[in-house]
Amino acid sequence: MARLAVAAGFNVVVSNSRGPQTLQQQVAELGPKARAATTAQAASDGDLVVVATPLGAFDKLPVEALAGKIVIDMMNYYPVREGQIAVLDTGAMTSSEMVQRHLSGSKIIKALHNQDAPHLLINARLNDKTGRTTLPVSGDDADAKRTVISFLEKIGYDATAAGSLAESWRVEPGSPIYVWPYAPKVPAGLSGEEAEVFYVTTPGPRVSAAEAQQLISKAVRPERIGGFPEDLPPVWVAVVWRWAEVLQKALKSS
Repeated sequence: MARLAVAAGFNVVVSNSRGPQTLQQQVAELGPKARAATTAQAASDGDLVVVATPLGAFDKLPVEALAGKIVIDMMNYYPVREGQIAVLDTGAMTSSEMVQRHLSGSKIIKALHNQDAPHLLINARLNDKTGRTTLPVSGDDADAKRTVISFLEKIGYDATAAGSLAESWRVEPGSPIYVWPYAPKVPAGLSGEEAEVFYVTTPGPRVSAAEAQQLISKAVRPERIGGFPEDLPPVWVAVVWRWAEVLQKALKSS
C-alpha cells in the first residue's frame, strides 16, 4: 500500500506495533516521500489513514488521534487468527461496523481489502487508465467514499460503490468478489515452488466495473461468517504458510 501511494506522489507515514525503529529499512526503500512514526503519530499526521492490521487489534487503534479522519479499513475477519467474535458470527454487525463503533468519531470506509498482498501491488495500473481493475468501496459517508474512490484512482485502480457498512458483508471474505477474481490462474504442471513464484509475480485478470457490480450483487450472506484458508487460492495459502514459518524462526533466533 505504501509503495502504491509513494509511486502516485503521496507523502506516506508508516507505523506498526513494534515501533518506528523497526521500519527503517522499509522507509529507506520507499524513498524520501516516506517516513516512519508511532501509531499515534501516523494517525494524527495522516489526512487519509489506511489500517491494515489483523482485525483482532482493532480496539487498539487510537480513538482520539483518528477522530475526524477518513479511515480505510483493510481488515478482514479470520476466526482462525482472531478467535471467534460473537457479534460478527451472529451477523449482528459487519467487521467494518464493529470498527466504526470503536472509532465513533471517524469515517470508516471499507476498501483495498479484497486482494492478497502481492496483487494489491501488481494489479495496479498507475499510468494505464484503460486497463484498470475495479475494487469495491463501502461506507456510510458519501463524501468520504468519494475521497477514497479518488485516492484509488490516483494509485491505479477503478472503484465501484458497494453500499453501506451494514452491506459490506457483500465484499467480505468468502464473497464472490473476494480474492479469486483478482488472482491469476496457475498453469498445470508447475512444481510447488514454480507455482508460488508464478502466483505472486503474475497480475490477475482485469475486473471491470460491470463485472464487479455483478459479483457484489451475487453475494449471499453465509451461515459461517469470516475467512477460512480453504476458501482461498491454495497456492496463496502455501505462500503465506511458508512466510509464517520463516517469520517464526526469525523471531525465535532474535
